[in-house]
Amino acid sequence: MAKLKPWYQVVTPREDLRENRPMDASEFAVHLDHIRQKRDNVSPDYIEPARFFERTFLTGSLLDLSSQVVRRLSGVQVETSAVFNMATQFGGGKTHSLTTLWHLATCGEKAKSYKGVERILAKAQISQVPKARVAVFVGTEFDAIQGRGGDGEPVRKTPWGEIAWQLRGQEGFDLVAEHDAKGIAPGGDVLQKLLGSEPALILIDELMNYISRARKLEMRDQFFVFLQSLCEEARAHNNVVVCVSIPASEDLEMSPEDVRDFQSLKKLLDRLGKAIMMSADAEIAEIIRRRLFEWDLFDTEAKKVATAYADWAVDHAQELSGIDSDTAHELFKTCYPFHPSVLSVFERKWQSLPRFQRTRGILRLLALWVAHAYQDEHRKAMREPLITLGSAPLEDPIFRSAMFEQLGSNELEVPLTTDIAGKKDAHAVRLDREASDAIKKSNLHRKVASAIFFESNGGMSQSKAVATLPEIRAAVGTPDLNMVDVENVLEGLVGSCYYLNWDKNHYRFGLTPNLNQILVTRRGAVQGKEISERIKQDTQDLFNKGTKALDRRFFPERSNDVPNRPVLTLAVMGLDHLVGDRATEKLLETIVRECGTSGRTYKSALLFAVPDGSDAIHDATRDVLAWEAIEDDTDTRKQLDEGQERLLKKNLGRAKSDMKEAIWRTYRYLYLLGKDNKLRQIDLGQITSSQASNLVELYVNELSRTDEITSGVGANKLLKYWPPALTEWSTKGVRDAFYSSPQLPRLLDADTIKRTIADGVSHGTLGYAVKQSSGQFKLLHFDESLAESDVEIAEDVFILRAEDAQKLREPPRLDRITIRPTDVTLKPGEQASFSCSGVDQYGEACSIPTTKWTSSGGEITPDGLYKASSDNEGGLFTIKAESEGLEAIAEVRIVKPQETTGGGSGPGDDLPPSQKAIRWEGTVPPQKWMNFYTKVLSRFASSDGLRLKVSFEVPADGEQGQSKADEARSGLKELGLDDNVKLG
Repeated sequence: MAKLKPWYQVVTPREDLRENRPMDASEFAVHLDHIRQKRDNVSPDYIEPARFFERTFLTGSLLDLSSQVVRRLSGVQVETSAVFNMATQFGGGKTHSLTTLWHLATCGEKAKSYKGVERILAKAQISQVPKARVAVFVGTEFDAIQGRGGDGEPVRKTPWGEIAWQLRGQEGFDLVAEHDAKGIAPGGDVLQKLLGSEPALILIDELMNYISRARKLEMRDQFFVFLQSLCEEARAHNNVVVCVSIPASEDLEMSPEDVRDFQSLKKLLDRLGKAIMMSADAEIAEIIRRRLFEWDLFDTEAKKVATAYADWAVDHAQELSGIDSDTAHELFKTCYPFHPSVLSVFERKWQSLPRFQRTRGILRLLALWVAHAYQDEHRKAMREPLITLGSAPLEDPIFRSAMFEQLGSNELEVPLTTDIAGKKDAHAVRLDREASDAIKKSNLHRKVASAIFFESNGGMSQSKAVATLPEIRAAVGTPDLNMVDVENVLEGLVGSCYYLNWDKNHYRFGLTPNLNQILVTRRGAVQGKEISERIKQDTQDLFNKGTKALDRRFFPERSNDVPNRPVLTLAVMGLDHLVGDRATEKLLETIVRECGTSGRTYKSALLFAVPDGSDAIHDATRDVLAWEAIEDDTDTRKQLDEGQERLLKKNLGRAKSDMKEAIWRTYRYLYLLGKDNKLRQIDLGQITSSQASNLVELYVNELSRTDEITSGVGANKLLKYWPPALTEWSTKGVRDAFYSSPQLPRLLDADTIKRTIADGVSHGTLGYAVKQSSGQFKLLHFDESLAESDVEIAEDVFILRAEDAQKLREPPRLDRITIRPTDVTLKPGEQASFSCSGVDQYGEACSIPTTKWTSSGGEITPDGLYKASSDNEGGLFTIKAESEGLEAIAEVRIVKPQETTGGGSGPGDDLPPSQKAIRWEGTVPPQKWMNFYTKVLSRFASSDGLRLKVSFEVPADGEQGQSKADEARSGLKELGLDDNVKLG
C-alpha cells in the first residue's frame, strides 16, 4: 500500500486549536440572546455573520427551515408556515439554527454574499433575503421577577413586554405596557398592531426553563395564552414567523409538572404550527469539519486515505461492525479526517446519556482531541492518516474532565487511568511497551482499550453498554493492520486490566474490580515452598509423557541417583542446577563418570535436560496457584457473575498453559557424551509445545535427526560396528556397546537389538551360537528364520559373521595341499628337505594323514628328504607329494659347481655346520610382500648373517612378455643383483 499522509498534513485545525488554547464548553454553546446583544464573551464565530456562515454547514433540516422562513418573510405563504416547532435533543443544534435565522433576518440583502445563503434562496425560490424586525426571547436569560430594562429603558417584566420592546422599541412596548405591568397576556388586536405590516421574526429558545419558573409566579397560564395568541396572529400575517424550540422529548430531569406543561406546549405548537426535526445524524461530520478545521476541499491526499481505508473495510466487511460495504467509500470520505467510528459512537451509544449534549458535547470533546493531537510532540510520535478512537487523549486531564462531564460522572477516572492511560504504568501503556515492535509502534493495546472505553460507556445501564469484537476491529482497523494482532491484544488486556470485563467477545470497562485485581492479592499470598513443590510436580508430569522406553530420573543431586544400566536414561535437572553454572557442569561430569563409588560403564546411555533460568516458571506457577485459590474460595465465587465465572475458568486454563510453556522454554538445553568422550551441549532454541506432543518426543526427534539416537540398527550396521579384535561377539556385549561407547548411536529401546540379531540371522548375515563348557561354539541358527523373542541377551550367547558361522555349520576338510619349498637349486649329491601342508576349504591350515613322495630324478624318502644323484649332469627335476587324492609339485634344479651364481644351494648353506639358523620357505601373496618385510624381515635386517633367496615366476604370454622381462632385468641391475631372467 502506498504511504498515506498524516491527517494534519492534509487538513489544518482552526487557529485556537493549533495553539492548543483550552476551550470551555460554553464556546460551543450558542447563546442567542448574547449574540443579539453582541456581548464580549461571545466568540466572533457567532457574532460576525460572514464568519458564522463560513463555519456553518447547512444540514438538510436547517436548509429546509431557513428557506421556508425567508420565503414566509418575503410574503410567500405557499409551502411554508408561520409557526415552527423546532424539536431536537439538548445540544442538538436547535439554538444554532435559530442563530442562522437571526443573521438572515437582521442582515437582509447583505446575507446573499454569505457562504451557503445562495442555496437557501434557491430552495426558497426568491431572489434576496428580506430584512425583518427580530425579537429574541431566551428562557434561561429572562428573569421572571426583575425582568429587563432600566437605565433609560422601560422595565419589561413579561415575555410579551420584552418581545414588543425588541420589535418596535418604545412604540411597541407602549402597546403592551399595561399588560406587562399587570401580567396579563395581550389579545389579538394588540398583537396585530404590534406586528404591523413589516416582516417580523420572533425567536423563542429554552422555553421550558422559563415556564418552570413562571409556574411558581402563576404566570404559566398567561404565557400559554400569549403564545397561542401570538401564533394565531402570526398565521394571520403573510410575513411573520414565530420559531419556538423545545426538547425532542421529556428530559429525564423534568418534574411531573414540567412533563405536563411540555406535553401541553408541544400539543399547542403542533396544532398551530409545523414541527421540524433539527436532527443532523447523517450530516454531523460536515458540521464538525466546518467548526474545527480551516478546510473546504476534499483533495487528492484525503481521497487516497479514504479510499485505502474503505477498500480495507470492504475486504473485511464480515469481520467489522458499523461499516457497510456499499457505503464504505462515501462514509470514509464524509467523515475525513475522522474515522467513522469516532463520530458514530456518539450517535450510537452516547446520545442516550442524560447529560450528553449532542452536537455541542461532540464538538467540545473533538476540539480538545484535535488540539492535543496537533501538538508537535504528538505529531512526531503519531503519523496516523485518520483520527481514530484509539488516539483519544485520555491521558490529558482536561480532556478526561470534559468527557466525564458528558458521561455525567467521573467515577470511571480510576479504571481509566489504571487500565488505559493517565498513569505511567497504566496496563495498556505497559503492555504496548513490552509488546512486539509492530504492536509497540502502533500502540495497539492503548488503541483497543480506548475503543472499548468509548464503545462500552454510552448509556451504562443499557444492554448495548459493551464493545463487541466487530466494533473494536472497525475502530482500530487500518489497511496495514494484521487482524490477528487485535485478538492477541485483547487477550493481553483481559489478562492484565483491573476493570475490564469480558464475556463472549463482549468487552466493557466498569467500576468494579475484576478477577485480575483479585489475582494480584492472591499472588502475594502464595508461598515459595508451594511454588517449588508445584513446579516439581508439573515438571515430572510433563516429562513422564511420551515413550516409556526412556528411563526418567528427576532432579538428581548425587551420581548414584542415576543408575548404571544399559537403558537410555533422561536425567531432568532441577531449577537449582541451571545451564552455565559451574556447579551444574561439575555434577553432570560426576554422574557421567561415576555411579556411587564405582565407575560408570553405561555413560553413553545418559541424557541430561538442564533448565535455563527459573523466573518465568516461578511467575507462571504463582499465577496458577493464585487462580486455583480463587476457584477454591467459595466466598469469592459467590461474588462472581456468570461471565466472570467463565473468565475464571479461562484464566485458570490459560495460566496452566502458560506454566506448561514456561517449562518447555526453560528446558531447551540437552547434554550428552560426545564422540570425543566429553559432555556436549545441544541448544534446541525457542521451543514451544506446538513442536511436539511432549518434551521427551521433542528431544527424541532432535537426537534422532542427528543420529545420536536410533530406534534400531540393521544387521549390516552391526558388521560395521564389529570390534576388530573379536571373532565372536556376545549378545550382551552387542547391546551394551550402544550404551557405553559414544561412537555408536544410542538405542532408544535396548530390546530392539533382538530384532536386529533375529533379522541378521534370518537373512544369513549373522550366525547365532552358544559357547559350550568345552570352550567350543555351537551354531544354533544361521540363514534360517529366527524369532525376535528367541534371541537371548547374555554373556555366553554370541553372534558371528557369516563366514565364521559357515565354518561352524560345515566342518573343515582337506581342500588342497602345498609343498615347501616350491623350488630349490642343488649340486649333485646335495640334499634338500621338503614338507607338505594342507589347507581346508576355508583357507585355514589342515593336517594331512599321510603323504606319498615321488621324484623324477634323484631320491626322496617318505619323510620328504631329497638327495640329488652325485653323478647327475644337471637339469630340472620335479618333486610330487600326494595325499587324499590331492597332489602338489615342486621343482629341483641340479647344477654343476661352475654353474652356480650364489653362495650355496639354499639359505644358510655358507654357515658353519655347527651354527643353528632360522629358516623358512613359503609363498607370500603379492598383497603381503611389504607386510612380510615389516613384520618378519625387518627385525633381522641389521644381522650380517641374513641371507634371502628370492624366486618368482609371472605369466608373460603374448607380445608384452619380452618387454616385461627386459624391465625386470633393468630393475635387478639397478639393485646390483644377478639379471639372469628367463623367458620361456
